[in-house]
Amino acid sequence: MEVLGTPSYMAPEQAVGNNEAVTSAADVYGLGAVFYQLLTGQPPFAGGTTYETIKLLLDTEPRQPRLFNAKIDRDLSTICLKCLEKDPKRRYSSALALAEDLERWLKHEPILARHTRILTRGRKWVRRNPTSTLLATSLVALAAAAGWIVWKTEFVRHPLTTGIAVLPFENLSDEKEHEFFADGVQDDILTKLGKIAELKVISRTSVMQYRGKQNVRQIANALRVSHVLEGTVRRSGGKVHVNAQLVDVRSDAGIWAEEYDRDVNDVFAIETEVAQSIANRLRAKVSARERAAIQERPTKDLAAYDFYVRAVPSIEVANSDTDPKEIFQTVDLLNQAVARDPDFLLAYYWLAKAHDWLYSNTDRTSARLALAKGAIDSAFHLNPNSGEAHLALALHLYWGYFDYDHARAELAIARRSLPNNPQAYEVSAWIDRRQGHWSDAVRDMERASELDPRSFFLAANVTGFYFGSRPLPYEKTRKALGRMLALRPNSIDARIDAGGGLEMHWRGDTRHWHATIDKILADEPASANDQGMKAQRFQLALFERDFISASRAVAELPPEGMDGLSRDFWMGTVAHVKGDTVAAYAAFTAARANQEAAVSAARARQPDLAAALST
Repeated sequence: MEVLGTPSYMAPEQAVGNNEAVTSAADVYGLGAVFYQLLTGQPPFAGGTTYETIKLLLDTEPRQPRLFNAKIDRDLSTICLKCLEKDPKRRYSSALALAEDLERWLKHEPILARHTRILTRGRKWVRRNPTSTLLATSLVALAAAAGWIVWKTEFVRHPLTTGIAVLPFENLSDEKEHEFFADGVQDDILTKLGKIAELKVISRTSVMQYRGKQNVRQIANALRVSHVLEGTVRRSGGKVHVNAQLVDVRSDAGIWAEEYDRDVNDVFAIETEVAQSIANRLRAKVSARERAAIQERPTKDLAAYDFYVRAVPSIEVANSDTDPKEIFQTVDLLNQAVARDPDFLLAYYWLAKAHDWLYSNTDRTSARLALAKGAIDSAFHLNPNSGEAHLALALHLYWGYFDYDHARAELAIARRSLPNNPQAYEVSAWIDRRQGHWSDAVRDMERASELDPRSFFLAANVTGFYFGSRPLPYEKTRKALGRMLALRPNSIDARIDAGGGLEMHWRGDTRHWHATIDKILADEPASANDQGMKAQRFQLALFERDFISASRAVAELPPEGMDGLSRDFWMGTVAHVKGDTVAAYAAFTAARANQEAAVSAARARQPDLAAALST
């Protein structure tokens, strides 16, 4: 009989010399033992002699890590102890399963491991009543102990990473207009890395806010990542010089760097090489499909690429406050890009999004929808498996036709090849919420915000989803409000909700809510004109059944009201709560008439959409 292992880190099945029973579960046990020492400063079992160590290993349970240090997180302790189960079947199935549970812990998600109950521990102790035969076998195992090799395990080969941010590359060219070119280099590297499912890659909209900022540790903390890629680009004549460096912010160490001097036409090859090098350095598993995606050139025409990189920033951050003129300019630039290169798939993707934005915000016509669909069809013609094409179609079905089921199906396809695209998760969340899948909606919106952590809009949506959850996740909501305030300290809604709105929803106590509103109004009188403040004052008065204040506050709302319901509707609500059925009926009737008029106008603008909705 032959046994391999260092006693303090040896799995029980190794200690008894049962080599036939030794599987990869023994490696999981060894990892757990190392993990235990990292948490507590000592191995799980350590006797005065080697004999005593093996006896403890076979006959006793490891002490709870929290007994050594109460600050150790309970879930982290549970993960560690699951690795150290005596029964191999009760451990993680593989080192990868362990790594995935650790990743869940890092993301503050529920872990799969479960706390061991006292009765369960007692039954296991009874089953392990030691015998002389077992002790004799342990001595034989001790005699042959040699040491096990952790470095061969999957966990060590693929250490966890909490994400990477590709910062804006600095333009060192003499011509400042080449800044768009430098942004294009950064964008393509980010896009390629974003298609690797094993990496968490922060969205471009978040990282672009750090242009010109140098403190990578602060940036990484704000974005909640462990690695940052930074670089410079110099374009001169027909040449391009790219310098890139990967920094592990946990140690402030540059762990990879490279310089490239090439012909400008080779810039896409440089981007591919950088992305491949980063993936290799982070030891990410890259599938054949992902490897092919990294190799793809966005276009074969640099002039078309110049139009493209000038167009994307406006539509990338467009919201309801964006000037439509900017998006019309985006459309013009993208049309010029595809005119030069009809095979430019990414340009069609953004062109479809631009047309859909114009439809949703300013030009609600069937002709605009047709332009979006034409761009989508062009993308599918170039590559029927393109994640961008499927995402563009999902957004088109969602915003243009409210076709949630088909949009959901397209999103599922898109997310397979765009695992780091926050909009794919965001729209999934909206569909889930509308269809009553609340827990799925919260999960997907959290993921979207994790990938785009500097988006106030997504942070506000996460907070709103928490407020709508039952039971209300108080601590999560409190932290989410803190993130909103960190992004936008002057936000009226976030300040009021953090100051007292949350307490009202949690305990039904309006006192802090009222006091917070009064203080903001006293310190900042102009805030009385803020639409968010008007809505908050109305809601407060309604909750407190202060009907005089509620009537006054609802009269100050704009005609479109709030939360998608008109002012007439809210007037009816106040009257209904007061018990004034005549006034309530009159207000609700007016609200219905206004809504019917809006629907009729929409049908007149889009008869084909009306027909689709009526089927």
